[in-house]
Amino acid sequence: MTDRILTPDALEAALRAIGAERYHNLHPFHRALHDGKLNKGQVQAWALNRYYYQASIPAKDASLLARLPTTELRREWRRRLEDHDGTQPGTGGVARWLKLTDGLGLDRAYVQSLDGLLPGTRFAVEAYVQFVRERSILEAIASSLTELFSPTIISERVAGMLGNYDFVTEETLAYFKPRLTQAPQDSAFALAYVREHARTAEQQKAVLDALKFKCNVLWSMLDALDYAYVVPARIPPGAFRPDTQA
Repeated sequence: MTDRILTPDALEAALRAIGAERYHNLHPFHRALHDGKLNKGQVQAWALNRYYYQASIPAKDASLLARLPTTELRREWRRRLEDHDGTQPGTGGVARWLKLTDGLGLDRAYVQSLDGLLPGTRFAVEAYVQFVRERSILEAIASSLTELFSPTIISERVAGMLGNYDFVTEETLAYFKPRLTQAPQDSAFALAYVREHARTAEQQKAVLDALKFKCNVLWSMLDALDYAYVVPARIPPGAFRPDTQA
């Protein structure tokens, strides 16, 4: 990128181009998951590892909430916390993800213990939480813009998994339905903020790099799953082994 300052429309187009090239719906593991090419143990491994990402989103958002300077911004990020943590026990996105792992036959206490995580999952998720905690507010908000592309992947995920796996039900996938409306709302707010506040070439480069970083986080999580669980499997010591949850 040069020192040329992009118009808000050109900046948005550049952000969308990053998603078109780098979003993890293009990853081979994602394609295999939704095309019905994985066995139950491999799907379990995906859900178990993804739980750590889902459970870390509220911590990520809380760290940003504490730094936000206006009531409007704090109100927006407080809503995101409620979406994921819920307002009552058993509600919210994290609780719904546990219903998914329950439905796949995983022991809930084992999932929540994080004992079976792949090292690559742990490192990727913690890098994302640290990024949001330490970078500028503008970069932290920009890193959430993968939500621009999530409705497409959610639709693929639900249709593909229901159509290809007899051990998956609509109840198992209940996490995803609210995200079809929450994610567009979240991304619209974040995109408007970035369009307004990324005014210099340096700021614009920072937000583009933040979105690339977030895409890399999601891609690397699937890299770890693909390496560990797709033939030839190379499951690292201590990580989840499907035969222990049969």
